[in-house]
Amino acid sequence: MPVKIRLQRHGAKKRPFYFIVVADARAPRDGKFIQKIGTYNPLTVPASINIDTQKALRWLQKGAQPTDTVRRILSFKGVLYLKHLLRGVKLGLFDEPTAYTKFEQWQADHEEKVSARRETQKRAVRAAQPVVRKVEDVAPSAPAAEGEEAPEA
Repeated sequence: MPVKIRLQRHGAKKRPFYFIVVADARAPRDGKFIQKIGTYNPLTVPASINIDTQKALRWLQKGAQPTDTVRRILSFKGVLYLKHLLRGVKLGLFDEPTAYTKFEQWQADHEEKVSARRETQKRAVRAAQPVVRKVEDVAPSAPAAEGEEAPEA
C-alpha cells in the first residue's frame, strides 16, 4: 500500500485551510486518511504551520512519500534535516546526542532567520502605508470688536 503525506483541503471557497495527513495514495484528496499530523494555514502572514515532528519523522522513516508542497513544509520545519541526521547515526557517522545537538543548533539559527524575516516584513508593510497627517482643528478666531466685520475667505 503506497502511503503519502499530503494536504487535505478544508475551509470555505477562496479561504483554504489544510490538514497535513498521512493517507493511502489511492484515496481521494479530501477522503479517508490514516493519521492527521498537522495543520497549514496559507492565509496568515506568514503562513502558520503546526506539525507533530515526531509523527512526521516516524512516517518518513516507514517510507511514506510527501507531496511537493508537504516536502517544502517539512523542510521548513526541519523534519527532513532531522531524518538526514538520524540516517547518519544509523550509518555510524556520529552518535544520537550529537545529531540532536546539531538539530537544535540548526533550529535556533532557523528561528533567528525567520524572526528577522518577519521584522523586515513588518517594516516593509509600515513603509508602504501612506503617511497621513492630521490637520489640526483650527479654532475659529475670536469675534472682532463690535462694529468690525470679520473678513470672509
